[in-house]
Amino acid sequence: MATKKEMDLDFEALLEKYDYKFQKGDLVKGIICGFDSQGVLVDIGAKTTAVIPTYEAVDKGENPEAKYEKGQEGEFLIIREEDDEGKFLLSKKKVDFAYAWKELEKAKEADETILATVLNVVKGGVLVEVSGVRGFVPSSQLRTREAEIEVGSKLELKILTLDVQQNNFILSNKKVYEDTAEEARKNIFSQIEAGQVVKGEVVRITDFGAFIDLGGLDGLLPLSQLSWRWIDHPTDILKVGDTIDVEVISVDHGKQRVSLSLKNLEPDPWIEAADKVKEGDKVEGTVTRLKHFGAFIEVFPGVEALLPHNEVVDYQNESKDILKVGDKISTYILKFNPADKRIALSIHEQTTIQEEETSQE
Repeated sequence: MATKKEMDLDFEALLEKYDYKFQKGDLVKGIICGFDSQGVLVDIGAKTTAVIPTYEAVDKGENPEAKYEKGQEGEFLIIREEDDEGKFLLSKKKVDFAYAWKELEKAKEADETILATVLNVVKGGVLVEVSGVRGFVPSSQLRTREAEIEVGSKLELKILTLDVQQNNFILSNKKVYEDTAEEARKNIFSQIEAGQVVKGEVVRITDFGAFIDLGGLDGLLPLSQLSWRWIDHPTDILKVGDTIDVEVISVDHGKQRVSLSLKNLEPDPWIEAADKVKEGDKVEGTVTRLKHFGAFIEVFPGVEALLPHNEVVDYQNESKDILKVGDKISTYILKFNPADKRIALSIHEQTTIQEEETSQE
């Protein structure tokens, strides 16, 4: 068997015999033999060493010497024929790009799930990169909202369209889940029932709640079921990617919907409040919300009471101060109905109110 040295000599002899000419567009094999200010030097068997300009060897900011090693073999594309000095210009990135497109074509044909890196979140969707090829995921093909996707994160995707001539590379995140969702839904609906505590992942957040992936089926965790305390928005306590335990509060097999609760996994604060406060008690609380009909005040952890609008006006007239969210205020419990989870407040002692009512009679 011939040695590598003998094979190299035979190759050179073959080139001389047939007077082979390297041309622009040829794919050639070569060996990295050094580096200079222009880029990477490559021996392709021509009269002089060929050069891969830095911009054709690495991405912006990368160091060619960190990516390539002397003696490393590879395939290169001739992008300019020999100049006056007999040097060829080569590209490694274009070769890698071409091979990447071929692999993507195979993935599309096989309907494979691929992993992409998020480059940027733009109007209408997300820009991603797969093996050096940039693609686009439209908003309609995202499982989560753009605002919940971080640059640099990974997305599981399937290829919708792939056209190297038009440089058209469109992907879908939804399709990854839709293709397996039906079977997963059937399995979940055959097992899930109200009262169960299940584990899930937060996959989407909206103004009215959060969607929790229960393993192929997204259940809704409404804003009102997040906490016993007042929550302005689900992002106050949740973020996409969180894994949480939730209680199933209802299952609609017809519409294939599941409603969930997070607060049901915590003790009901109204039960504890019923043992600790009663009508006529003076309580200090924090203003949590202001409405046209009054102010909601947290008088016990997780328990909100209503101070009616006329009482808010009285307070502001007496204190010469405008009531604001976050203010501390002392009030009296006028009415307390633990069963309906309702408390009415007054800034006046209950006995004073009763005396006024008696005098009016």
